[in-house]
Amino acid sequence: MSHPVSPRPDAADRPELSGFRTKPVSFVRRSGRLTDKQKRMWTELHSTYLVDVPRAIARTSVDPGFVLDPESVFGRRAPLVVEVGSGLGDAVVEAATTDPGRDYLAVEVYQPGLAHTIARAERAGAALGQEGLPNLRLVQANAAELLETTMTPGTVDELWVFFPDPWHKARHHKRRLVTAEFAALAARVLRPGGTLRLATDWAEYAEQMIEVLEADAELTNVHGAGNVAPRFERRVLTGFERKARDAGRAIADLAYLRR
Repeated sequence: MSHPVSPRPDAADRPELSGFRTKPVSFVRRSGRLTDKQKRMWTELHSTYLVDVPRAIARTSVDPGFVLDPESVFGRRAPLVVEVGSGLGDAVVEAATTDPGRDYLAVEVYQPGLAHTIARAERAGAALGQEGLPNLRLVQANAAELLETTMTPGTVDELWVFFPDPWHKARHHKRRLVTAEFAALAARVLRPGGTLRLATDWAEYAEQMIEVLEADAELTNVHGAGNVAPRFERRVLTGFERKARDAGRAIADLAYLRR
């Protein structure tokens, strides 16, 4: 099943791309191999789940003239949750399974992670006696571009960023996803009253998140300036989080409202 997309503008109307990706991205390119089972599932099902976005230059780029229409993609109008960096799909598949009244869009750059998410979704659907999860879709793209041009402003009910790469070495901090620019993009796509939820196991990164998010006039800390949030009860406890706890790293949850 293919998904309807907004028509591409004529070449003369497209934005200038000469300065494309002049800033570091929050990920590094790595291929990763699919298992034979994942290859078969990808061939059979990726068109059901994956939103086919037109590219600009890079493999994970998005043509800045493309605008996503969630109502066309999901075939209905419902609150939309977007997870940035969905990994293996732990959180987003569980959420889509237990919360059928909302639509979920998982954003991830790595194909093996997307394939794993599709496999999880199929198992979850089978457990419910249905084919897959109709309220789950995936996008393989750089999240910053997606939030800047692809999503219509004010259309996202919740935006999730769970355990983004901390890039803990000082010389790599410029690669971190959560920056002042990201805060502005989050505020752009969230509806008024919408929620930005984050989690990290890196204390210094949590401090940076609080600093840049609270400097944005459109966002307000749900639990008071400078405070972390209680653990988000709908965030699935993953093996990654268990390892972080075993290593003695505290988990910081954050929650911000779009004014």
